[in-house]
Amino acid sequence: MIALESAYLIFQMINGENLVCSADMISVEIVGNHDGLATLDSRTLRHASASVFHYFKKELGRESVTVGEFAQALEKALQGLGISIFAEKTTHSSPGGTLEANLAHLAGDGTAGMELFFFPKLRNELRAQLLHAPKLLRFYGLKGCVKQLAGARRWSHRCDQMEDRILDFMRQCIRTENQGECTMVVK
Repeated sequence: MIALESAYLIFQMINGENLVCSADMISVEIVGNHDGLATLDSRTLRHASASVFHYFKKELGRESVTVGEFAQALEKALQGLGISIFAEKTTHSSPGGTLEANLAHLAGDGTAGMELFFFPKLRNELRAQLLHAPKLLRFYGLKGCVKQLAGARRWSHRCDQMEDRILDFMRQCIRTENQGECTMVVK
């Protein structure tokens, strides 16, 4: 294995590729109309991203990080600044104690790199839903969500991997967060 220069981190992408980046090579773009973003300028976002990079590289001594780990840490850093980027309402109630949420809406507009924000957003949505103690929690729009995140027009092997990752993540979250007798359906 080749030794990595101290100013770089390896980013493990969802498709299995690795990308070597320095702090100033990281570009984060937040798309949409989110509460708290009025006070967020690109310089603040760059500084928050560089701080998260420094945290993984210097504080934790890591050589590599997954895109999801980086996104979660960036989310926490922004929340520490009082900026919430995941305040969208994506849920509606149905009769009989059933809550529904649209995964395609959570995925955003399909802009490249949105998986950085998708998993923390999904975790927050699951937590918020479970606070209502529903009997049934239904998520729909999985195929559209997967294709948006994978940047694919047609279903591919990369879509299969993304779908598996989303479902595994949701299962893990529901096991961790579910205190009652809630059933989750994903379609």
